[in-house]
Amino acid sequence: MKYTINTDGGARGNPGPAAIGITLRSESGEIILKHKEKIGDATNNVAEYKALIKGLELALQNGAEDIVCVLDSELVGLYRVKEDTLKILHAEVKTLLSKFKNFLVKHVKRKDNSDADKLVNEALDNE
Repeated sequence: MKYTINTDGGARGNPGPAAIGITLRSESGEIILKHKEKIGDATNNVAEYKALIKGLELALQNGAEDIVCVLDSELVGLYRVKEDTLKILHAEVKTLLSKFKNFLVKHVKRKDNSDADKLVNEALDNE
């Protein structure tokens, strides 16, 4: 089965209160699930990684074999990871991606990731 996950993470204060937002879509584009969650105090970068990790876990739990990961952060996947905390999260992403037959990480502009961004803000606003 092929799924698409849109993920986003954000922090107010950077670091500060942080949350993640995820949508999981079937190959036909139908939304299978939405997930929003506060993750405590974190940086924007940590929140972005945690959103992708949770999205990959949800996709696996729902039987995904092929995955397209859509995110508006260029941090995940494009840049060399230098910070120790992010190295751990980066390794976790790589481990999860290895469980799929095929994967693609696609970077889009924030406006094209609005569903996941909205979920992040809903989680942060619901204090």
